[in-house]
Amino acid sequence: MALTGRTALLAALGSLPVGVLAPSWAGILAVNAPLSLAILCDYALAAPVRTLRFTRSGDTKVRLGDEAEVHLTVANPSRRRLRAQLRDAWPPSGGASGAERAGARPPLTVPAGEWRRTTTVLRPSRRGDRRAERVTVRSFGPLGLAARQGRHEVPWTVRVLPAFASRRHLPSRLARLRELDGRTSVLSRGEGTEFNSLRAYVPGDDVRSIDWRATARQATVAVRTWRPERDRHVLIVLDTGRTSAGRVGDVPRLDAAMDAALLLTALASRAGDRVHLLAHDRGVRAQVLGRSAGDVLPAVVDALATLEPELVETDTRALAATALAQAPRRSLLVLLTGLDAAPVEEGLLPVLPRLVQRHTVLVASVADPHTARMAAESRGTPEGVYTAAAAAQDQAQRRRTADRLRRYGVTVVDAGPDDLAPALADAYLALKAAGRL
Repeated sequence: MALTGRTALLAALGSLPVGVLAPSWAGILAVNAPLSLAILCDYALAAPVRTLRFTRSGDTKVRLGDEAEVHLTVANPSRRRLRAQLRDAWPPSGGASGAERAGARPPLTVPAGEWRRTTTVLRPSRRGDRRAERVTVRSFGPLGLAARQGRHEVPWTVRVLPAFASRRHLPSRLARLRELDGRTSVLSRGEGTEFNSLRAYVPGDDVRSIDWRATARQATVAVRTWRPERDRHVLIVLDTGRTSAGRVGDVPRLDAAMDAALLLTALASRAGDRVHLLAHDRGVRAQVLGRSAGDVLPAVVDALATLEPELVETDTRALAATALAQAPRRSLLVLLTGLDAAPVEEGLLPVLPRLVQRHTVLVASVADPHTARMAAESRGTPEGVYTAAAAAQDQAQRRRTADRLRRYGVTVVDAGPDDLAPALADAYLALKAAGRL
């Protein structure tokens, strides 16, 4: 008999407090034989637990902030009706529905030879894989005086994908892309872009775009229109070292960088460019290579889901060597890392000449908006003066680091966590409009 049967018996008899085991079953039976017999019969009539069959179904992936449903099917092959309580345990970060989170065990009745389904609603609070492996069942007899209890291994994994909050900026950037691509009346010209078509000259057009041969064949002046080149390579490199673990606002720097990488992936793939991903600290943590335009965004989202920052110093030389090996052709190299002076001067600057020689390099960094608020604080007290001075010093140091990178020809984007993704997308469009890809 399970512990619950003993405890119920002792509570009914009043001989021991609940939770204390009786020293001798013979003594208990002598005190109240009818009640003891009823409990034993109730235990014997409870449906067996070991023969139950469990299967899972439902969602295997969910975006952070959304809800997922996981179904648990219980089949009762025995000849007895199952009157049970189930505990389908999930980790706290899985965000299981109220009953499971509180440890409540709602009753479940399964007639002999039939099955029933229960549903757990998950609202995860963290990225990554959330696993449930064990289901605990307590099967009660008809009188509810005794119960059998057992556990079953029923594994299931729900992968929690990044939230991709910046996708709200995608329509406006796609509209700008259509302008650059010559699909609307606004046409841009840049060195290295592809010829698109001819049209009549209007005041304000660049005279260098006049096509003199076409003009000689017609009565009006003809100018060439251009569209950005397609099928370029974009390699997004995420620095997952210790600096990416720092929290900015409510999220780690790495999560803000991921959001920017997803928006850039969606935009560049729509532009017809080939997008690749590399996550690196002291070694390769994730990579996505050679995917088609329709498959690259789901592949990048899936690769980023389980990525976590490592509390190690990034090996920038190894990172640069890996990036050069994965991008043999000239590419846009987007490095999402920090702008702290020491890591940049000691790690990035020594390898930067090799990168800019072969690729167009863009460095994007997550700035802390709290620093700007500190710099704007009132300076009427010594504490306020010190706070503002420390914030101003940090801002000046980041500007000096960014200026050093720009002297190598690097495009630098330094923005807060909410502004980094659209700012990076704008920088990409600006490079594309200028024909620098």
